[in-house]
Amino acid sequence: MTDKQPRARLDTRYSDGTATAADWSDALKILAGAELFWISTVRPDGRPHVTPLPAVWSGGALHFCTGPQERKARNLAANPHVVLTTGANTWNEGYDLVVEGEAVRVVDDGRLRELAAAWEEKYGEFWRFEVRNGGFHHGAGHAFVFSVAPRTVFGFGKGEPFSQTRWRFD
Repeated sequence: MTDKQPRARLDTRYSDGTATAADWSDALKILAGAELFWISTVRPDGRPHVTPLPAVWSGGALHFCTGPQERKARNLAANPHVVLTTGANTWNEGYDLVVEGEAVRVVDDGRLRELAAAWEEKYGEFWRFEVRNGGFHHGAGHAFVFSVAPRTVFGFGKGEPFSQTRWRFD
């Protein structure tokens, strides 16, 4: 996980002439507040897999959970590279973010308890998890928790002005 400031660059090829690079602090507000993300993973045969899920921003990374037998968990066992996307489904307003990174399983019970509290705070008591055996438990269900520290984030400003900002964490 990282709290360091990324390098930002406006891609003028895809931005209006009056656009400027977006500030990382604005992107962080969107990541922290977004209720729904789309995760893209790669199946063992190379085909993409995309599905919606909730996620929380904590400690410089996005976190999501999934059952051990779900397609995304099985995909991550073979290839940990992911893309998480969030934004608005409008063309001429809003801001979209695309987060690229590697999903790393979180197994430390102390960290999992912190994340469980963050899930409940953000999504309500339905998302109350018990932490044991290196994962989240909810009723009879068990879930792995993954952390994705961003390597690269793309931001797409829609409307006046249209813009594309890239943040790199290297």
